[in-house]
Amino acid sequence: MKRFITLILILSTLFNIELNAQSTTKNDNSTVKPKLFVAPNTPLGKAKGAVPGRVAWVHSPGVAKWDGETGMWVEDRWNDQKLADEMMRETIKIIGGKKSAKDGWKAIFKDFNNRHGKGKKGYKKGEKIAVKLNMNNAITHHDTIELNSSPFVTLALVRTMVHDGGIDPADIIICEPSRAITDSIFEKIHRQFPTVTFIDNIGGDGRQKCEYYPEQITYSVDNGKMASGLAKCIVDADYVINSALLKTHTGPGVTLTGKNWYGATDIALQWRKNAHNNISQDKRHGKPGYKTFVDFIAHPHLGQKCLLFLIDGTYGSRDVNGAPYPKWQKAPFNNDWACSIIASQDALAADAVAMDLIIGEWPEFRSLNYCDEYLREAALIPNTPSGTVYKVNGTPLTEPLGLMEHWNNPQEKIYTAIDLIYHKIE
Repeated sequence: MKRFITLILILSTLFNIELNAQSTTKNDNSTVKPKLFVAPNTPLGKAKGAVPGRVAWVHSPGVAKWDGETGMWVEDRWNDQKLADEMMRETIKIIGGKKSAKDGWKAIFKDFNNRHGKGKKGYKKGEKIAVKLNMNNAITHHDTIELNSSPFVTLALVRTMVHDGGIDPADIIICEPSRAITDSIFEKIHRQFPTVTFIDNIGGDGRQKCEYYPEQITYSVDNGKMASGLAKCIVDADYVINSALLKTHTGPGVTLTGKNWYGATDIALQWRKNAHNNISQDKRHGKPGYKTFVDFIAHPHLGQKCLLFLIDGTYGSRDVNGAPYPKWQKAPFNNDWACSIIASQDALAADAVAMDLIIGEWPEFRSLNYCDEYLREAALIPNTPSGTVYKVNGTPLTEPLGLMEHWNNPQEKIYTAIDLIYHKIE
């Protein structure tokens, strides 16, 4: 196995040289391609999941209809809850490889528990499931025009957890330890499921204020002043669902499930007060280095406790801040919002597909250069390009954290190892 991974690393490096030489050329749309570490259709790592390496991409034009000008995108008039519910149930069926969402949830739980040495068992009443949202642009409970987790997607998730997964609402925790959970999310879910717990950074208005366990993360290198405490609601949960967003981010290039774990740490509400060590890549020279996201993915209370990696792309955005903007131009979006949900039980595969969608849509976004570094590092453990020995509680990791691959091109969207299932709901 070690010889195989080493061979893949050598091939990846050779492909990288060729890819970088081509990256300054123009693509079919005359836009500059970002520089990436991993060449198209060069899979790295080891697939995970009930269907190993399976990624669901469910696309439903019309689920998000905001005109970009009137009111706020979170209003009921701009979103179709029925379509969001159908999208979420279809997502669970695809990930579990089953014909019903009920059987899909059973397969997801059994696979997860079996991989974690608990046997092929399902959810048991009393086991807590924390849903980590991405409310990066919310510091109060008031709704905002800026893009955060969708109330409609979050309600759809809770509905299928309860109605299809058989999960007791009292076992569900909706949380955002580093920011605030806005009214539209709280009120939609609380009205229908009053026993669901809400925990955020500020507390009040029906939300509990987050508490933290100090010094929960021992980083694999000296990571400066990076936050190391973790939210108690995450640590104490039996399972976690990572509900991220489909958008870019200045610095790391993308903010997907890997970045979303940062919000589970004991960072300050004001982002400027927080350290961001080893989150951004070397975008100019592409020199390999240690990446904080890999430690998040490897952590027993973060990536390794995650039942499902979910990326809400019902709107999607080219900017980490502000309102959703612009609409997506490339096929199959065709001047519409992305109207998509991306999901997997494989952390790397989920982010890889979402990353390819972002790169395919906005290849000119400057921070995308080498944005796949954290995925390459995680997929090539223990033979990482940076030479970093990633550890958990001082013990070196010996296996990849998942499967990553870039598709062949933005037009055909073909993978050779990632099992991408695209499903369109009209």
